[in-house]
Amino acid sequence: MSARLKVGIAGYGVVGRRRRQVVDDHPHLIMAAVCDRSFDGNGALADGIRHYHDAQTMLADESLDILFVCLSNDVAADVTIAGLEKGLHVFCEKPPGRDVADIERVIACEKRHPGLILKYGFNHRFHDSVREGLALIRSGEMGRLINMRGVYGKSAIIDYRSPTHWRTKREVAGGGILLDQGIHMVDLMRLFAGEFVDVHSIVSNNYWQHSVEDNVYALMRTADGAVAMLHSTATEWRHRFRLEMSFDRGSIVLGGLLTGSKSYGAETITVAWKTENDSGDPKEQTTRYNTDPSWNDEVVEFVDAVMRGTPVENGSSAEALKTMQLVYRIYCADADWQNRWNLDCGGKQQ
Repeated sequence: MSARLKVGIAGYGVVGRRRRQVVDDHPHLIMAAVCDRSFDGNGALADGIRHYHDAQTMLADESLDILFVCLSNDVAADVTIAGLEKGLHVFCEKPPGRDVADIERVIACEKRHPGLILKYGFNHRFHDSVREGLALIRSGEMGRLINMRGVYGKSAIIDYRSPTHWRTKREVAGGGILLDQGIHMVDLMRLFAGEFVDVHSIVSNNYWQHSVEDNVYALMRTADGAVAMLHSTATEWRHRFRLEMSFDRGSIVLGGLLTGSKSYGAETITVAWKTENDSGDPKEQTTRYNTDPSWNDEVVEFVDAVMRGTPVENGSSAEALKTMQLVYRIYCADADWQNRWNLDCGGKQQ
């Protein structure tokens, strides 16, 4: 493909601007337009890129080839659908929407446009520690997965301190810390363990007391008996990411995560190999990573799929649906939480 694909970004906040950096660095993409409610009408940025106040006006631009959706959860699905209906390939940030019904609506639209590529931004799959861990598991070297424990938490961020922020409002966000951040850990647990058949949970908003949760504790089991424990939290008081996995031949621990804020600590993978005579102190090896290729590499995969007409490998709508279904199974496993917010749990089964 000789001509570069023209990109529009819906939502030009922190994430939208970071996506633009990746677009600017890609040899087959060129920025054409952005939209955001912060713009006072339509016009152009200092570098000549067209800007619009809303997505509908931007999508009237017939020159666009690709749409990046970096909007709040209440409108992400609708704008994704609008992009597909306009004949654009779409990259949408997680989560796919407020609930399972949102992603189901998008998939129905996607099926009407089989020639278009749709990808969701589950960038944690593209971190080097995750990719190395997955390769090691798939090699069979570690044997059968026995259990996993995951903690993913944020500190006292402004989103939860402010009762007016959209992330604290159920009608806009759909959910709290689990849907906003913990969804990445849910996705990784599915990636490493497969699908879960048993789900139990406690969901709480006891600290921040917004209409969305600030802590979720989940206990899950796969059909072959692997057990996962998950804590998704907005009361960790420091940013934390840790995923421990035990196998019948050793263990893998993913600790820390390279992000723009540098606040999750060093990203590492620690692998231990169990032997009969290790006396509980097996040989282990820790690898530390110094770069985060995830934002770039997931867009590279997306553009490759667009240019070659091949399926999306990571972040497909099918994978996004399964992850959203598991998120809502966790919500709905707490009957008190389900009844309190009258959650629609009809789509919770996989």
